[in-house]
Amino acid sequence: MSETINISGQYIIPEESAGGHSELSVLVKDCIAGSRSAQKKLYDHYSPAVYGVIRRYLYNSEQAAQEVLNDCFLKIFTKLGQYSFQGSFEGWIRRLVVNTVTDHLRKNIKHEHDFKEMQPDDVYVNSESVEKLSHKELLRIIDSIPDTHRLVFNLFVFENYSHKDIAAILNINENNSRWHLNDARRRLKEKINSIRK
Repeated sequence: MSETINISGQYIIPEESAGGHSELSVLVKDCIAGSRSAQKKLYDHYSPAVYGVIRRYLYNSEQAAQEVLNDCFLKIFTKLGQYSFQGSFEGWIRRLVVNTVTDHLRKNIKHEHDFKEMQPDDVYVNSESVEKLSHKELLRIIDSIPDTHRLVFNLFVFENYSHKDIAAILNINENNSRWHLNDARRRLKEKINSIRK
């Protein structure tokens, strides 16, 4: 049985096995049938990667991150019957996780209603400065920006959502999404530059 490693370094359950039945499909079917051992196996296997995504959004709130983790797996187990085995199972889980964490944040974010004019040029952070930061330092810096900025930044940069999608998720317009992203980048650049001086 060959193993595959995803981008977060976790082993993923292979899609194909020698017996013709996918190990993943057997596990999913056992989970749907209510097998506690199968559910535990799925949880143990995917929870580190799920928790990593959640912590990127909720770095300084371990209690909230644990609550969202529980909500995520409740949704995963509830909706497993909807997984069609088309595309990556990990991608399907990630979509549920991002939706769950954004739902949580949307309920707790106070939107800023006044938006400044967008700067004509996008603000970019020097990649060399970012490379010198540890993962924890980078998460701490991202966590220090305002909630809506952080959410838009995470959705755009890490999840590859468009401004149109982000606007729909947060019930704001696309220009507001762009403003939040640019202001988040500006703030991050200032913080990174102040650390590296």
